[in-house]
Formats: sequence, structure tokens, C-alpha cells
Amino acid sequence: MFRSTLKKVHQRLSGHIAKGYVADIIQYHRIQASPGFRQAAQYCQQRLQEFGLQAELLAFPAKEGVSQWAMPMFQEWETSEGVLHLIEPEEASRKLADYDEVKISLIQRSASFEGEAEVVLLEDGEEWAEYEGLDLKGKVVLSKGDKDRVHYLAVEKHGAVGILFDGMKELPDLRHAMDLPDALQYTSFWWREGMKRCFGFVLSPKEGARLRALIRAREREGKPPVKVRTKVVSRFWDGELNVVSALIPGQTEEEVVVLAHLCHPQWSANDNASGAATVLEVARTLQGLIAEGEVDRPRRGIRFLLVPEIFGTQAYLANHEERLPHMIAGLNLDMVGEDQDLCGSSLLVESPPAAAASFAADLAERLLEEFTVETGSFSGMGGYATFRHAVTPFSGGSDHYILSDPSVGVPCPMIIQWPDKFYHTSADTLEKVDPAMLGRVGSIAATYAYFLAEAGSDEATWLGEEMLSRFKARLLRVVRDGVTSAMAGEDLPRDRELLVRRIGFLTEWNDRALASLLRLGPVEVAPLQREAHSFAEAELARIESLIPYSSSEPPTGPWEEAAAEMVPRRLHRGPIDVQNYLNAMDEEDWETWWRVYKEHPEATWVYQPLLLYWADGQRTLQEISDLIELETGKRATEMLVIFCQLWEHLGLVEL
Repeated sequence: MFRSTLKKVHQRLSGHIAKGYVADIIQYHRIQASPGFRQAAQYCQQRLQEFGLQAELLAFPAKEGVSQWAMPMFQEWETSEGVLHLIEPEEASRKLADYDEVKISLIQRSASFEGEAEVVLLEDGEEWAEYEGLDLKGKVVLSKGDKDRVHYLAVEKHGAVGILFDGMKELPDLRHAMDLPDALQYTSFWWREGMKRCFGFVLSPKEGARLRALIRAREREGKPPVKVRTKVVSRFWDGELNVVSALIPGQTEEEVVVLAHLCHPQWSANDNASGAATVLEVARTLQGLIAEGEVDRPRRGIRFLLVPEIFGTQAYLANHEERLPHMIAGLNLDMVGEDQDLCGSSLLVESPPAAAASFAADLAERLLEEFTVETGSFSGMGGYATFRHAVTPFSGGSDHYILSDPSVGVPCPMIIQWPDKFYHTSADTLEKVDPAMLGRVGSIAATYAYFLAEAGSDEATWLGEEMLSRFKARLLRVVRDGVTSAMAGEDLPRDRELLVRRIGFLTEWNDRALASLLRLGPVEVAPLQREAHSFAEAELARIESLIPYSSSEPPTGPWEEAAAEMVPRRLHRGPIDVQNYLNAMDEEDWETWWRVYKEHPEATWVYQPLLLYWADGQRTLQEISDLIELETGKRATEMLVIFCQLWEHLGLVEL
């Protein structure tokens, strides 16, 4: 059904050619809405045109006061100089950072500044108490804390003129700050209307530790403070946010979308020059196969998008709403080229959220499995992969979370490598990219795109059978894990009830996923749905024999009571991220948001979109909390209530 296409794709597609594109792309400093990004985009546009595709460079406003759906934009920016010298004490004087040498050494979107300033040490600078008794006016702070929080407290509230950041995001069991002592963490300001702009530099963990020790020693010895001399030459203007769009035309108006973000500082090889380069190689491969008659021109078009992450996707979709009904599915490629031995990563297929149930996730998972039998066992019986891989649930954080939003309606899995030891650092360089991995991912992506572009009734029928078998396997895993938890747990009634409800949730999810096959062609989905229901009912009967029924009390408390009274109604298409509205918050809301973000930084990426995905203007927030618990296994009612309250204050939702 797809293997002939996969074979032709895999024979033509070259991971080495893709790595060559990576090498070209990383020469550009690809900050969103900047001349460097535009140059990289023009390079990609030229390659796509050379392959024979219709490719265009689109421009959307990069200016304050403009929003794309509910996402506020920002001005274009560039820097021509950024250097930081330690000047006092004189015996320790040296250059600490130079933008010309390492672009990440400047906090991106730094404002111009020239002068000398005292350095004040903050441990992390994230709480008001740390600023008591400090005079920061005209001074620079050294901090490893959250950049947005430090800017708010040190610059906005206490008058600092700049930030020296020596933090390094830790990845549990993979990266401690001192595992990359000389690397720099990618850090950026995101200025919105009314924010006080400043400059900032990034120091390595080792350099930061040296400077911290020097400041503490000077304080202990009663000596004059440490001083730096800074020169930053930059400019902001109302400019452009660019997106590359290319199309292999089909025979109808429908499209399959393959996208990757092109942005991030020089070098940023795996994140995400690898994804953008793979898109180029997928386009070259498919266009060549079609032009040479190796495969037919597909029924649907295949659109390739190279975007500034999140913002570019939102801008493109918001300005092409008429295209949304024609987009049947997408695929997002983000950080796909990692050398796993160096980076410590695994190749992941991340499913769309349950609210966007469709055929897309099962197809992507099936294609991944084609590469998990690369080599045979010693006896020749069976096969296995020579790389780490997994299928994971939706977690957001990249462009697929916009497409998969039900208000947009384009189910979009993501292929990603995670975690990556060198993620968002100056050490994300070309030698960390594996051409064999680029070849695998490119082959999966090209086959996925062509299969869906060409699919009709026969392909939909095969995919329906594939989806049914995967539903059964998925349900059996849920039952196995749920029975184990319920029989071993202290809260048996609640565990049992959640298990029963989750089976119903998965069955309804599967119904909607199977129904989506009608987008591909005429297919009988009702028999598949009936078989899935019969299978689920048999498992429910088995649960009844294993775990006798006992009623449990539903979750209670003030947050649950508040959620029961709220019915959120969306006012905009597309997702909402509170961090894009920090400039519009009053102090009370800022502190509320900070408390949630500090306790659950990664969770805020997931629960904000999931809340919106289920907010249809009919469900109470408590009902939405139930659905999210069934999808994620975690109850987060308090967080959801706070999100809704903040959004209402910002005029983004109605309650």
C-alpha cells in the first residue's frame, strides 16, 4: 500500500545531501524577523525553485500592535556590534563576550547601549525578596534565573540597564550546567508594546562561575565593585516576518502540509536547520520522482512551509484562512538530525492531541516502524532498529500545536529528537548532525506526504484496518496498566472509575479518528467503529471481573467548584500563550502567572493549548479538566482555572 513509494523515496533521498543543506543554512543568523532569517529564507526559496517547485517568499508585518489571531507580533531587529569587557578590577580585565565571534553571546533583540556599569550579583533574581536593599539604577545584574522574570524585576521595577545571564537549562539525567562548561545558552528578549528595552549578554557556566567568585571576593574584602564596559549597536524597525511557501501542485485544491521552523541563532544545526534541510530534501526527492514519472502526480498538492517558529506558522495560517478547509493533514519536522550517540536523543513521533483525533498519527507511527527492522538478529529471526525511537503523546511546544488546534483543523504529528544534550546552546553544531538520521526522517516524511496526497478509497480502507488494530493494542495497554494500578493502589474505587472512563474516552477518540478517513475517500467506517466498540465492551467486562465496582467521590475543593461555574468561550482562532502578554498584565496577574510557571514550567506548554482545544463554549471548565485528565493522566484543575482567569483579564476568552 505504501511500500513501493517508500522504496523509491529511500533510494533517491540522500541524508548526505540534506546535511549539505544544513551546512549552508547554519551560516545565517536566523533570528525571527531579521535580515539574517530573510537571507536563509531566500537561500531555501532558491533551492526549491531549482528543484522545479513553485516557491515564494511571503512577508507579514513585524511590528508592535499587530496580532495574527491571538498572537501579538514584534518589530524586526538586527545587531551590528555587541561586545562586553570586564574592566574592573584591572588585574582581571578581559573580554567576556563578543557577538562577532559567537552570535549567541548576545541576548537576542538587545537594545543599543554604550558605557560602563557596575555588576550586581543575583543568585537567580526571580523573587522580590532578593532585591530588598539593592540599588540597581544604571547597573547590570548577573543572574542565572528566568530571563523574563529577571527583566521584570531588575529592569522594569528596579532600574537596571542590562542583564548578564549565565544560566544553562538542565535536562534531567542528560545535561547538568557543568556538563557544557564553555557553552552558551540561547536566550532572547521578546519585546512587546510598552516594555522597557535593555541589553543583555550570555556567559558560559564556567565564565559565570568565575565572575560570581570575583564579585563575592570583592564584597568580602570591601573592595570596589566589579565593572564592565559594554557596547551594543542594534536597531528595531517596523519590518517583515518572512515565510517560505512552496507547492507541488496536485489535481485538486486539497493539500498536505510539511513544515519546519527555519529560525534560531547561528549555528543551531539540529535545532532546526536539520528540520528545514530535511524539508528541502523531501521536496527535491518528491519533485524528482514525479517529474521522471516514477510516481504519479498526486491527487492533492504537497505544500512545504519554512517558518519562524510558532509566529510564522500562525501568521501564514491567519492570512490564508481560505486554505484551511483544504489542508487535510500536516507533518512538523523539528530537531530531526541528531547523532544519537553524541546528543543522547531518541527519535520520537509525537501524536496530535485527542481533540484533533485523525488518521495522521497512526500513519506516521506505521511508517516509523518500517525503519525499526533495519537489521536482523544473530539467528536471522526478526529484526530491530539500530537507533532509539518511541511514539509519544502530544506535548506541544512547536508548530504542530497550531495546526492541530481544532479551530484550525489540520491534524499534525511531529517528528522530533528529544532530549538533546546540546539543545539551545552554542554547542549545537554541524558535527552533531547524522546524515543517516536525516535520511530516515526524510524518507518517513516524504512517504507520509505522498501517501496522503495520493490516497483514495483503497488507501483509506487499508489505513482504517491499521487504525483499528492499533486502537486495540492501545486499549490493551491502557487496561493492563490500569488494572495493575487499581489492584495495587490505595484508591481502588477512583482508579477503577478512571480506567473505565478512559476506555470510553479512547473509544470515542477512535470513532472520530476513523471518521476522519472520509477526508481521503469513500470508505466504510461504521463497521470498524462497531468492532472497536465490541472490543472495548469485552475489556470492560473483564475489568468488572478483576476489580469489583465500588463508587468513588469525584474531586472536590474550591478549584473544582470554581471550574464547575466556568464555561470558557474562545474569541480567537489558534492557541494563546500567556507569555506573549506579560507586558499587558498588572502586577497581581504577573505574580499569579509566575507562581504557576515556576512550579510547572513545561506543563504550561501542554495545558494551555489542551484547555483551548476542548473549549467549545458549551463545556464547563470542570468537564474540560475531566477530558484533560483522561488524555494526560493528570488532573490540573487549579492551573486551568488560573489560565482562564488570566485570559479573561486580558480579553482573550469569555467566561
